[in-house]
Amino acid sequence: MSIANSVFKRAGLPASVVVVAFAFSVGSAAAMDPIQEVLQQRAAEWSDGFDPAVVSAPDVRTSVPIMSADTLQAMQQAIAEYSDIVARGGWPVVPAEQALRIGAKGPAVSALRQRLIISGDLEANMGVSEAFDSYVDAAVKRFQARHGVPADGVVGNSTFAALNVPAAVRLNQLATNLTRLNVLVDRLPKDRFVMVNIPAAAVEAVEDGRVVSRHTAIVGKVDRPSPIVNSRITEINFHPFWTVPASIIRRDLIPIMQKQPDYLSEYHIRIYDQRGNELQSTQIDWNTDEATKYMFRQDPGDFNSLGVVKINFPSPDGVYMHDTPHKGLFNDEYRFDSSGCVRVQNIRELIIWLLKDTPGQTQDVIDGELHGGERLDVNLAKPVPLFWTYLTAWAATDGAVNFRNDIYGLDGLEQYTAQAGTPL
Repeated sequence: MSIANSVFKRAGLPASVVVVAFAFSVGSAAAMDPIQEVLQQRAAEWSDGFDPAVVSAPDVRTSVPIMSADTLQAMQQAIAEYSDIVARGGWPVVPAEQALRIGAKGPAVSALRQRLIISGDLEANMGVSEAFDSYVDAAVKRFQARHGVPADGVVGNSTFAALNVPAAVRLNQLATNLTRLNVLVDRLPKDRFVMVNIPAAAVEAVEDGRVVSRHTAIVGKVDRPSPIVNSRITEINFHPFWTVPASIIRRDLIPIMQKQPDYLSEYHIRIYDQRGNELQSTQIDWNTDEATKYMFRQDPGDFNSLGVVKINFPSPDGVYMHDTPHKGLFNDEYRFDSSGCVRVQNIRELIIWLLKDTPGQTQDVIDGELHGGERLDVNLAKPVPLFWTYLTAWAATDGAVNFRNDIYGLDGLEQYTAQAGTPL
């Protein structure tokens, strides 16, 4: 599914940009449905840059929504602080020759301490020694949490990549995202809304100006990005059918069927022609694109790619939010794995909150609907505003400045790299 044609007007700040990239590889998952394997392929050239499912660091997140006037004000303060950092020469490069952890010593640790002091993660009175002590360990965990890296206190590839992005680049990210957030705050609903931050692969449910729940998410791949969305959640589908998107039929399903002729029957996917007549897989020439003329629909069940529930809303891109039968994927560091839709961890909690004003939809009733196995569509009594956003930088009211990777390349970093004459 293609990204929506939304253009963000960026705030220009003169800067030279150097982008540091680290290769990132992820081990293969356990054997599963080949379609699911396709939906979960990783883009190996990117390091982590979004909220981990489990954070062992001090939590840098507050109950203040990212999409809020308070965050807007905090970002303006952060821009002033980062402008000062840039004016004073930025921060040093931390040598990435080997991983650093508590107990390490040497010049690289000294550079690390200086880097963390400048960004406010380590108190200035800790000094610039060559020892990686418990204070540095806590500062590294705070830095990792602010950058969406699993906060284990170990400075590895992903943390080096985040540390060595120049201050001028971070300042440009803040300015770009301030413009984006200004547009979002102008549309701020008065009571309830749901926000998906695509670069963070995370969901916020907001009510009366406070985050009531956060959810780890899986969002679109680099070549199948999740679109920008401004819509309203109108319907919950329990035990839904899954209609295979045309893009997956062409790019994934046809090649699979050439190798595994029993795939459709094994995963309960039925074929229908334009008149609604069911066909058999043997009636289709899988060596051609003939299959793209038909509808492929997976029956409800534990095997269904949507899991047990789907969150529906009007969308010209045909996207939606849903559960998944493979819950372990939410623990992956790299979660840009879908074909444009958004998978939601702990979706039960979100469903209960969405339906709380809908008559008859108590928590016990919803639990019965989730576990009952019966197809059911429930309309929300009052639709809930929904925003899929693209924010790679934001600041919290407590002063923590957060950054995520520009996974879809919308921040214009290539432009600054070209100006600096440094290849990506």
